[in-house]
Amino acid sequence: MIYIIMTLTHKKFHANQIYECSYFQNGQSGTVQEKTAAVNKIFDKYRDDPDSPDEIGINGAMKYFGDLQVRLDEVACLAVAELLRSPSMGEFTREGFVEGWRGTTECDTIEKQASYANGLRKLLLDDPNYFRRVYRYTFLLCRMQGQRNVNIELAVEQWQLFFTSENGGVAWETRSVPWLKWWIEFIETKHKRPINKDLWEQTEVLMRKTMEDESMDWWSSDAAWPGAIDDFVAFVKEKQGATAMQQ
Repeated sequence: MIYIIMTLTHKKFHANQIYECSYFQNGQSGTVQEKTAAVNKIFDKYRDDPDSPDEIGINGAMKYFGDLQVRLDEVACLAVAELLRSPSMGEFTREGFVEGWRGTTECDTIEKQASYANGLRKLLLDDPNYFRRVYRYTFLLCRMQGQRNVNIELAVEQWQLFFTSENGGVAWETRSVPWLKWWIEFIETKHKRPINKDLWEQTEVLMRKTMEDESMDWWSSDAAWPGAIDDFVAFVKEKQGATAMQQ
């Protein structure tokens, strides 16, 4: 689990999806100042380095996720990281933490934050745009310092979170095609290169398209897909042809 957390905006939430994002809504108990102070107090509880009063490091982050009842090996962990604008793997800043929770309704206790985090699990499955937002933010978390791309091992680990249902993601498979299995096989045996931002983002787009139509009638070599995805389509067709010959 330590390894997973170390490898760790477009639209506001809709009012009928989780909570209305209106921290300053009329009629809420307490003042804005009181709520901000309460969120700061929660942040201070998890600070783990006296020399860095405005940062939560790996140990504090692990304890925090535990108190939120969010596993480190589920997509909801990354959703919380996106909400709080985590700058890097397993870290939070005071500014991102306070502003993130201040943008939600009544999340000034750890119990309320845990309830909100639980709601994110459903939102990830119900709202493809929100899923995409968290997925794309994860690329920033997974890049090593000073690197533009994500190494294959780490990218595969994250795809196994986002594209399987066991850990709160979307199962990337259809009736006759084990898409995720074949995608990882292709990346590890054919592509063999770090994953850049464009390929990372278009992989999620590819997932949605293949889930809609596994026949790939939508695919065109003239479309603006990354070259790796063009190669993957050829890889899939070759596998499908081999399977048909065996039947």
